[in-house]
Order: sequence, then structure tokens, then C-alpha cells
Amino acid sequence: MTIKLLCVGKTDESHLKALIDKYVKRLEHYNRFEMVIIPDLKNTKSLDPAQQKEREGKEILAQIAPSDFVVLLDEKGKQFSSEDFAQFLQKRLNSGMKQLVLVIGGPYGFSPEVYQHAHQKLSLSKMTFSHQMVRLFLVEQLYRGFSILRNEPYHHR
Repeated sequence: MTIKLLCVGKTDESHLKALIDKYVKRLEHYNRFEMVIIPDLKNTKSLDPAQQKEREGKEILAQIAPSDFVVLLDEKGKQFSSEDFAQFLQKRLNSGMKQLVLVIGGPYGFSPEVYQHAHQKLSLSKMTFSHQMVRLFLVEQLYRGFSILRNEPYHHR
């Protein structure tokens, strides 16, 4: 199975980018992983939030295949402990699916069309984080999940 992380907008902060890259490199030792950055929309001042979500949604959907299992990072999504998230990953691995797609949307969330393609919604916290920080937290939790599945010492129980 490949894990694909779709993100709207680039990571501007070099310190965050370095940490994200660190965990992506670690994660690649466990599983095929791909991060796809969907460029920020241009001229958004003339767009209302619904129009912006619709345009970003088209870009997101262009990256998703019909056979993909799609999980949206959403404030109303299910929250997992790290151990539960590891079990979620194990179930996806056991299912034989080709690709798990995790999606971090833009500043206004997702269009209705993107929600229609989602199999699940995931929330990292009840708190709100910047989209750039969510990338770091998610790749770290993916790495942690695989280390839990392998009974490695990274995650202290």
C-alpha cells in the first residue's frame, strides 16, 4: 500500500519543512509514502470561501483515483490515540488496498464534492493548528504508528 499525503499550499517555514522532511525520510523505511503539494490558488481576493473550496476541491479530486481510500483531516473527524491510529493503519494494510490518501485542505476546508469522495474524516485534536503544522503532526504520527506496529522503542507505552 502507498500512503499519499495531499496538501493544499506549500510549507513556507523552513524549520517546519526540515522536520517534515525528517519524518518523511523515517517513514519511507516502513512504507511507500508520497507527499503531493497542490499549489496555492492565485488571485483568491476575488473568490469567496465557497468558490475557493470548489477550486481547491477540483485540484484535490484530480489527485484521487476511484480505488483510493480517502481520509480528510477535518475538525469534525474521528480522534484516535496513537495506538488506535496504528491499528487503523494495520487494518488498511491488511485490506490489500493500493493507496491510502490523507488530505489536508486549504484555509476554508473542503468542498462538498471532496466530502462525497471521502471514506473517513480524521481530527488530530479539538484545537486548531496551522495547515503547515498539521503536516508535521500527521507525518510524525504515521511514523509513530508504524513504530508501534513493529514494537519499536520510539513510542513509550
